[in-house]
Amino acid sequence: MKIMFMGTPDFAAVTLRELCEKGYDVRGVVSQPDKPKGRGMSVMPTPVKAVAMEYDIPTFQPDSLKHFELQPFLEEIDPDIIIVVAYGKILPEYVLNYPKYGCVNGHASILPEYRGAAPIQRVIIDGKKETGVTAMYMEKGLDTGNIILVEKIAIDDNDTAETLHDKLAVLGAEVLIKTIERFKAGDFSSIKQDDSKATYAAMLTKAEGEIVWDKTCDEVYNLIRGMDSWPMAYTYYMGKRFVPYECEKVEAEGIPGEIVEVNREGFIVACSKGAIKIKAVKFDGKKRMSVKDYLVGNKIEKGIVLGKSE
Repeated sequence: MKIMFMGTPDFAAVTLRELCEKGYDVRGVVSQPDKPKGRGMSVMPTPVKAVAMEYDIPTFQPDSLKHFELQPFLEEIDPDIIIVVAYGKILPEYVLNYPKYGCVNGHASILPEYRGAAPIQRVIIDGKKETGVTAMYMEKGLDTGNIILVEKIAIDDNDTAETLHDKLAVLGAEVLIKTIERFKAGDFSSIKQDDSKATYAAMLTKAEGEIVWDKTCDEVYNLIRGMDSWPMAYTYYMGKRFVPYECEKVEAEGIPGEIVEVNREGFIVACSKGAIKIKAVKFDGKKRMSVKDYLVGNKIEKGIVLGKSE
């Protein structure tokens, strides 16, 4: 079965590498254009392209797919199936309709819940205990196609968006390989999504990261975990913005946002119910450091209420 793979970030690169390692016939790769990265702003290949280069797979990186830019590459590769993982653009009909067995997407949620751009982050922010990866046939709608296969995974209480991302990337590779094996065995069955149960996982914004301390400690803790490692949850200490790290839920009472205890291990901030212990911080313009190290030359005073000063 001739495969074309479409994807861009690290999450997708895990699946491409697994396909290559297991000997699947990946004939071509499509990824978004390379972008400058790092302090020197050097142009670096996308993670998917980097894997494709390792295995000498032809790669095409069009700026757009709207005007049949992909058609010549499709005809050259002539794929039986297109596997899509976090490519980053909506596929036009000429792409969706080209392969004999269709276009199959690996989406990091239990569809129809958390359609959209940020399912991994949103599921943590919402306090869910379970998520997964869905393989689905692609169509014109956003993550609305028929479901082929779903595999689920528990969300640990200490998972962040970053750790859950890594777990789901591995699971996603397994799900898509199982899907290909089903197709090879002649099983193309699927079920229609129940649109009445659909939810949408919108892309994160930096503004959403501001901590509202009059929420419960569960809600605050979930926001901190879900925003890690981008765009990060944040708050203000006497007008100075900082990002909290290495947090845990604890029992304590006080005015929401009030620092109720400070010691070398960290400081405790009250929520509307319960509290959050912060063990490391990063103030704007400063490096990340433990609270113990920060207190060597700085103060964190008990009784201060965190939040932006008016």
